Amino acid sequence: MKRITLLVLVLALVFSSLVFAQPAAAKFKIGVLAPAVTHGWVAAVAYHAEGRLKELADEVDYNIQTSNNAEEMTAQLDDLMTWGADAIVAFPQWEGMEVPIQRAVDSGIIVVNFDIVIDVEGIYRVSGDNYDMGVQGAHYIVEKVGPEATVVMLEVPSSGSVSALRKAGFLDTVAEIAPNLTIHTYATKFTVEDGLKDMADILMRHSKIDAVYSMDDETSKGALQAILEAGRTDIKVITGGGGMQDYFLLMPDYQDIWVQSALYSPAMVKDAVDVALAVLKGEEVEPVKIIPTTIVDRTNYQDFLDANSPY
Repeated sequence: MKRITLLVLVLALVFSSLVFAQPAAAKFKIGVLAPAVTHGWVAAVAYHAEGRLKELADEVDYNIQTSNNAEEMTAQLDDLMTWGADAIVAFPQWEGMEVPIQRAVDSGIIVVNFDIVIDVEGIYRVSGDNYDMGVQGAHYIVEKVGPEATVVMLEVPSSGSVSALRKAGFLDTVAEIAPNLTIHTYATKFTVEDGLKDMADILMRHSKIDAVYSMDDETSKGALQAILEAGRTDIKVITGGGGMQDYFLLMPDYQDIWVQSALYSPAMVKDAVDVALAVLKGEEVEPVKIIPTTIVDRTNYQDFLDANSPY
């Protein structure tokens, strides 16, 4: 009897040692390619990507690289391939990334493009809806100041399809809901400094403006400063776009102006990371995921505050 009991104990010990000696499940390797900080919004992309990847630490090893041009990003892509990346979330802001990204896809790496559309077969993409941002901006302005108001539109031709789509969404919607709206269009850039400088000049050109259709939070922040410094009280609405924390915090300070942002949040990159992981797990995923537009103003800005965000 003692021998049987001893044998049972030995077998139990052997079994438990085998169970606990099993190696941990291998983690997926996900790399991130992003531009270096050329704009506050871009800085927040890497911040949100890393935040999500840290949350997935039990399943994922990650490697985040930032670059200043296409050549540097291509070299970093090669580094991620050598590292053994199973998937790469790429924000290919630089032209000329089509060939190296296609090479990564052809090698079997899952590639999820964030925001930027490029001509590569077999990639996934997560993006906001630039056209709908314009649509929402038009509805917001007409709702606040009426269908026959005078509006200044601040476009940014240097941003390519971003500005073109936001402008098209705005003008197409105006044509439908407020064809008598008077629109004065000026070119600027996605910076606070350019918003301030260009809006100051515009204010001298026009004695009466009801609303400003701005496409970017940084531009809008500068434009607001120009409006304040000029002592103008005629402007009742200024829109924005992006997800800039400093801009959100200004919203309650302007009770006579509706300060708005069409959220095109850098936090969308979290969705890109999630898409990459889902594909690696064998889940069925749509090749393109468009994040709907959310409007932020003084009524709900507190829901979108993140004290740790660099943007």
